[in-house]
Amino acid sequence: MNNWIKLSIEYANQRSYLDDLFKVYPTIPEGIRDIEKSLWGNIEKAFERKDNVELLNNLLKLNLFPIKDSYVAYLKRDKSAIERNPATVDRLCGRLYEMGLDTVFSRCSEPKETNRQIGPLFRRWLNKKSLGIQPVKLDDFINAKGNAILDGGDAEMMGFAKKYLNYKHNKGLDFIGRFNGKYVIGEAKFLTDFGVHQNAQFNDAIATLKAKGVKAITVAILDGVLYIKGNNKMYKEVTTKLKNENIMSSLVLREFLYQI
Repeated sequence: MNNWIKLSIEYANQRSYLDDLFKVYPTIPEGIRDIEKSLWGNIEKAFERKDNVELLNNLLKLNLFPIKDSYVAYLKRDKSAIERNPATVDRLCGRLYEMGLDTVFSRCSEPKETNRQIGPLFRRWLNKKSLGIQPVKLDDFINAKGNAILDGGDAEMMGFAKKYLNYKHNKGLDFIGRFNGKYVIGEAKFLTDFGVHQNAQFNDAIATLKAKGVKAITVAILDGVLYIKGNNKMYKEVTTKLKNENIMSSLVLREFLYQI
């Protein structure tokens, strides 16, 4: 097994992994979502009058609909469907009335899920000089003589990788660095749970790791549940099919970079 996978598993299972990982991914839930007063006033009036069409039309203007239902997304994209589908409207509104107005407000104003907030956190961690050097902008990165990390937006990083490193994959990059004269590129993911969405995140990182013809060392900087020993799909994959690949926790990335 690749030493970096082994070290990451050992770290996750023998040390204060989550405590240390919080420095990389400080996933603090946001406060409640703001709801425009005038819009909420319209919702209250429609709710009190039991005006189903008006209630739905106003609730669909919010960023978060108060109930999870497979038909809501369709209504959001085609408001005219509300008039054409009275049974669907009545069914949804029946659930809303049953919940009560206070619960509707509570659901509509829930904070964003933390796993949707963590995307930029890895780069913020890099910018704290966590790998020993301060990431630099594109021109400075190109002209740097020693070790360097690129500080750029998604398009800029993708453009550099395509132009200089023959990177043809369609997924963005979270890390581009040059250590001991060798380029290193990769995606960083915090896999917070098991499930379809997290499996897709895992697969994205692995696809970048295995991109062909790249003039750089490719890595998958993965953290989270994949290092829990057991029968889970991701753990089995990294310890069998992917056991020789450069997969590692962000917490051992520094050691990897300085020894290449």
